Amino acid sequence: MAKRHFMSLVVSKRGAHVESQKRPNKKPRNAVKESVKYVALVFLCAIAAAPMTRAQDSSAGNTPSLSGGAKPAHVARKQAASPRQAQLPTAASSKQAPAGQRAPTNSAPRQLANVISYSEALGRCVHARHTRFWWRNHFTTIVLVGGGYYYWDAGYWFPAWGYDPNYEAYDYDGPIFTCGNLLPDQVIVNVQRALQQLGYFAGPISGSLSPATRRAISAFQQDEGLEINGIVDGPTVYALGLI
Repeated sequence: MAKRHFMSLVVSKRGAHVESQKRPNKKPRNAVKESVKYVALVFLCAIAAAPMTRAQDSSAGNTPSLSGGAKPAHVARKQAASPRQAQLPTAASSKQAPAGQRAPTNSAPRQLANVISYSEALGRCVHARHTRFWWRNHFTTIVLVGGGYYYWDAGYWFPAWGYDPNYEAYDYDGPIFTCGNLLPDQVIVNVQRALQQLGYFAGPISGSLSPATRRAISAFQQDEGLEINGIVDGPTVYALGLI
């Protein structure tokens, strides 16, 4: 019985010794397996990244380079025409008829931005007579030009009837367009000179809106496709190239 027990102890010790000798060999095998897996993973990643690298190389090859002193092309933007060029060309550029002849145009009536028309200005005209105190309470700019007083409103000069009974000599009882802080007679002088240069007006440069001046203005307005009123209004002054 004791012999059997001794033999079993010997066998168990041998088994334990053998087991202890076999265990250290498992770690290198596991390390080898892990290394194989890592190499395989790297290889698969390299295979997957190859098409992307080729695509980038091909796209880079198709893109034109700027080497060799080449410069990028510069595309100049076309500037839009100004309102004056697009809507109201000057009379000097649009009128090409010989002296003594008018070149009619079939263009539609033109409108000037931020300037009221003659019909609108006529509606703002005060025809009633008032004292100077009334005029001063309603308008801030009142001037004496020639034989009468004028008040300024919305870009036009209007006769101020009753402001001074001693100065009520008006050639025209209506609105006169102004520009550049010019007085009514100064605006008319510029219009007469422009019409004279274009062959529409042959009278004296007087600064007065005489019947001859109004006929010349009407002829010019007709040829330019403007509202025919024989008056110095905004579109007419603009078409003459004075502003």
